[in-house]
Amino acid sequence: MIKNADNYRLDESSAKVVSEVKLYQNGELDKTRQYHVYTRPDRESLVLFKSQVEAGQKMLMLGDNYWLLMPKSRRPIRITPMQKLLGEASVGDISTLTWSEDYQGEWVGETQVEIANSGSAPIAANQLKLVAKTGGASYQAIDLWLDASNDFPIKADLYLRSGKLAKQAWFTEGDRSGQKRVVEMTLLDQIQPAKKTVIEYQDVQPMALDDKYYNPAYLSRNSDLEL
Repeated sequence: MIKNADNYRLDESSAKVVSEVKLYQNGELDKTRQYHVYTRPDRESLVLFKSQVEAGQKMLMLGDNYWLLMPKSRRPIRITPMQKLLGEASVGDISTLTWSEDYQGEWVGETQVEIANSGSAPIAANQLKLVAKTGGASYQAIDLWLDASNDFPIKADLYLRSGKLAKQAWFTEGDRSGQKRVVEMTLLDQIQPAKKTVIEYQDVQPMALDDKYYNPAYLSRNSDLEL
């Protein structure tokens, strides 16, 4: 069920994902950011920051190891899993498009999920509990609700290692290349309720970068990547 849900988010083993992130404060659009994410198997991904105010920044994730690369620095900065959730737009939320590699899942039960302000009937759903099985997982635990008819993800509650509920994610269904896919994820901040983040997956295409791009030393020597 979790793998089926993953496939609605990312159905390519190696891909380029173009994301636009809109940050809202008290219901008003505050900032817009762009990111290009290059994912490949074994929990490896490279995030390029494309907005003018962040241009040249990169984040590299290799399993449980993370580096932030700044354009003016020749040295990669090692960061923790918690640090990758910090910042205006959580790069951890942008880069992690699969659950099945990082989490062990358990079926909780059948339930109904109401979509706020939709006017539609509640959706029959399966509730799952996901617990991190890797040190680098963005969240320690996730409560996940999947559409009972097709395993499409509806919503997820995202918990920190402290057990605190950090965010609630809602997934928007759309069409990509004739297939039903998650085209948008809305994150409601449970710690700072005035904040909301909307991540739109504008383009997803198969792409495999050379191994050199997943080397922090190479990235620090080549700050102007033409990707």
